[in-house]
Amino acid sequence: STSTRTAAPLPHLSQRSGIIRTRDAMSGGVIDKRLAEIGIAIPPSAAPAANYVPFRRLGSTVYISGQIAKCGDGSLLTGKLGANCDLDAGRAAARQCALNLIGQMREACGGDLDRVKAIVEVKAFVNATEDFTQHPQVVNGCSDLLVEVFGAEVGAHSRFAVGCSSLPLGVAVEVGAVIEIHGEP
Repeated sequence: STSTRTAAPLPHLSQRSGIIRTRDAMSGGVIDKRLAEIGIAIPPSAAPAANYVPFRRLGSTVYISGQIAKCGDGSLLTGKLGANCDLDAGRAAARQCALNLIGQMREACGGDLDRVKAIVEVKAFVNATEDFTQHPQVVNGCSDLLVEVFGAEVGAHSRFAVGCSSLPLGVAVEVGAVIEIHGEP
């Protein structure tokens, strides 16, 4: 069962229960070593909750479905920016979405995150009140982590950050992405 909680800044992620280090992260390439150095463990990729696929590959381009702010222990970072969720909590939710995106990237790359050639675009939705205007600052939680993990050359991306009146399961943020990868599936 999935529990919910209001989004709050995340504790040191490598110490969170429910987040596992995969065999690839223990032995791996440059990106896995960087993740280990900065103390970040990537949660297992989530299965789709409805009639869609978590990602679709067309040639070297991978389209990743929206990832919600779901933690490795199954809890959700919920809330509405401008009402019961502050900017720091929104950034933490966007960061969690980025971790989930990286989990899907790992799946799309057959376990090897070094195959990510470019994060092309990030598409972000922020659950917010009508008068909330700091959507870009919230989504920086996602963008900053992607650049920290992959470096500016691969991790810098185009993006949009928009507000909406609600998101699935009441989560604070949902983020999808388009990436380019090296090699065959």
